[in-house]
Amino acid sequence: MSTMSARSEPVVAEGFDVAQEAARLWWLGLVTGGLWLLASLVILQFDQASIKTVGIIVGCMFLMSAVQQFILAAVADRLRWLWLTFGVLFAICGIACLAQPEKTFAGVADMLGFLFLVVGVWWTISALMSTQRPLWWLGLISGIAMCVIAFWTAGQFFIDKAYTLLVFAGIWALMHGILDMVGAFQLRRFRDAI
Repeated sequence: MSTMSARSEPVVAEGFDVAQEAARLWWLGLVTGGLWLLASLVILQFDQASIKTVGIIVGCMFLMSAVQQFILAAVADRLRWLWLTFGVLFAICGIACLAQPEKTFAGVADMLGFLFLVVGVWWTISALMSTQRPLWWLGLISGIAMCVIAFWTAGQFFIDKAYTLLVFAGIWALMHGILDMVGAFQLRRFRDAI
């Protein structure tokens, strides 16, 4: 029995070191949250004439989300494959958007329901995996709402989808920014507690 506890002590100490390092970098969540909020303001002010710019911003949003997933995979102690899988999916979406931003807008509008469904499922899974956090239910509500929006958007015509893309891409960035900032302050509280 003593060999079992001796083996688990380094694992616990290593997990605590990772948690301390993540808590020390709490301000990164604030920075990324601020960038998401800035992206939401920019997107929500665009009209139909700025299709190329919206394609670039949507591509950058996907790439930022992919980077966040890869960072989470690097510090996670379990289910790394899940973080990596969604990171790769977000990276592929981002690269596709940046390759041809003019065509991206029409393509993204056509597959908007599917993209919203992918994001909604990920937010729901992420929230359910972090039920120990005090405000985990915000992510759950956002994920379920995004899934409902995905099914609603899938039934619209292209013209309606184009405007829906502008609005909901801005809402997606806004929700992501708020969740990142809330997470940053939770990490800061954890840092202050240790």
